[in-house]
Amino acid sequence: MPKFVLQNVRLFTGSADLTTVNNKVEVKAEAETQDTTAFVPTGDVWTEVLAGLRSCELNAEGQWEALDNSRVDNVSFGDLGTITPWTICPAGAAVGALAYLTGTLRTSYELGGSVGDVAPWTADGKGSTPLVRGVIAHPPGTARTANGSGTAIQLPAIAAGQSLYIASHVQSVAGTTPSLTVRVESDDANGFASPTTQATFTAATGLTSQLIRVPGPITDTWWRAAWTITGTAPSFLFTTAFGIAAP
Repeated sequence: MPKFVLQNVRLFTGSADLTTVNNKVEVKAEAETQDTTAFVPTGDVWTEVLAGLRSCELNAEGQWEALDNSRVDNVSFGDLGTITPWTICPAGAAVGALAYLTGTLRTSYELGGSVGDVAPWTADGKGSTPLVRGVIAHPPGTARTANGSGTAIQLPAIAAGQSLYIASHVQSVAGTTPSLTVRVESDDANGFASPTTQATFTAATGLTSQLIRVPGPITDTWWRAAWTITGTAPSFLFTTAFGIAAP
């Protein structure tokens, strides 16, 4: 990916797509440094360190809205002190687009400003799972009304000690008694002649989000999202992202 100007950033927190009410998002990942410096027989001593605990932090800002669980106020207030998935895409959310995802503890939420201001909001979170550099498996703007499966995406084989992390954000639900069950399948070829279900999310009947970890080893290298939909005239908008990380 060449240099680019931040314009088409997508932000999904819990059940909300905050893209059009978000104008700043930052992701910070770091590893603690643990000092292991010791005396040497002769000469100068240089600091030696080992990597300690890893962590990530997220910060976002934008324009305040409230009404339902697709809006920033409902989601941010309701998620305060809980762990929910965040998915951040620097340059759009088409299938295969770069995505960063993690299970985030919502640590703070601020709203309000001065007279005449566009009502602002600010939210902070601490990662409670690894920060995963993955891809979008199902795009946010494609409505699904029947059973189906998504585009096959190739990932490396998952080694022992690694895991596949999957985030799902259900952002819109319509119909009578609608139900959406998202699963993630793998295969050893992109034709998916004999897919294996590696993870199944809890059935969604309203706006919701979930994060699943699938431990390795898994030798399959082709992955896709699939879904089962029931109800009368059902329709769902949802976003799914996945990627591989150490546990």
